[in-house]
Order: sequence, then structure tokens, then C-alpha cells
Amino acid sequence: MFPKLARYGSDVIAVILVACVLLVFISFLVPIQPVKIALDLAALLAAGFTLYFFRDPDRVPQGAGNEVILAPADGKVVFIGETEEKEFLKSKARLVSIFMSPANVHVNRIPMSGEVKFLKYVKGEYIVAFDEKSSERNERMLIGLENGGQRLLFKQIAGFIARRIVCELEEGQKVNAGDRFGMIKFGSRVDVMLPLNCEVKIKLGDKTSGGSTILGVLQNE
Repeated sequence: MFPKLARYGSDVIAVILVACVLLVFISFLVPIQPVKIALDLAALLAAGFTLYFFRDPDRVPQGAGNEVILAPADGKVVFIGETEEKEFLKSKARLVSIFMSPANVHVNRIPMSGEVKFLKYVKGEYIVAFDEKSSERNERMLIGLENGGQRLLFKQIAGFIARRIVCELEEGQKVNAGDRFGMIKFGSRVDVMLPLNCEVKIKLGDKTSGGSTILGVLQNE
């Protein structure tokens, strides 16, 4: 079955597929067999990687309820620790960082049902996303959610290869956990700042599935 593709990548997909068709057309005009094969192979690899990168599988959450916090992205947990969050929570928080390689699904999903209360885009650098410094130095989008007094902040962070962050959210928008809302193109990182009353359910090195894996469970204070 042909994979479902992310609509956020439709512009890139169209450009690359047109380029691939042109390569194949040019290969028909080239009389040198090795060059013809090289052009056809380049077109095939480029088309295959593009369709693979922009795949967008459906996901089923592993838990339900307003107290469950889901992973906003596919990837590997590279950091878990405590941090001071000064933008939205304005307090100490539990930081969970998920590194997304080019092989991961890059569509991002809402980690908690509620209302979008805070959005902030920050221009920045493009150092490798698995470096902890990328959280504060790279281009990033900050998103704050609130539900019944519970708050969390998460960041879409561009990496060394990623050069575009897509976020379709608006302040005041009501969202549900697991909803698609955007993506980061070509390798990146997502940081989630959980309140201290959240019990973290994953560990360092775990693999996450966006919109499915449970990052934590909010506890009654």
C-alpha cells in the first residue's frame, strides 16, 4: 500500500518529484550507458528518500485522559533532567529531549489536550540537534499548552540539516493530544518541559512514537 504522506511537505515533494522526472527524461537522451544508469539511479534514490521522509502514518495513543502526556515526535530520548523554564511555565520543570534523525517520521503531534496559550518563534543557529546547546541556540518554535491549570511547554528545534520549522497552531486554539500540527524538515529535536508534578514514564535511550508513546502522567497536587 502506498504510504500516507505529510501535507506539510507537499511543496518539497512536488519539486523533487519533478526534478526526478527531468532526470529520467535526460537519461533517455544520453547515449552513454553508465551515465544513463547513474541518472536513473539518482532519480530513483531521490524519489524514494523523499517519499520515505515525508511519510505520515496514523497513530493510536497508548493512554487516554487529560493527565497523560504523549510524545510530540518520533525519535530517541537523549536527555532527561531538571531545568528552569523562564518563557511560559516560569518555574522549574522536567526536561525530556527527543532527537529525530532523518530516518524518523517528522510529523509532530500535540502532547496534551488543552488550549494553545503561548507561541514564540526564535531565529537561531543550526548546530547539531543532539547537542544540548541546540535547545537555546538553534532556530526554534516554542509552544505552551494549558488544560485545567496544568501547563507544559515544548519546542520544535531545527538541527544541522533541518532548515524549516512548520507549525500551524494559533494562540487560543483548542487542541487534542495526538493531533498533527506541523513538522521539522530533515533532522531535528523536540524538547518537552513537563511540570514537576508529572511522573516521567520513559528513560534515556528509549525510542518514542509521536502521538502514541506516553512521556509522563500528571499527578494530582
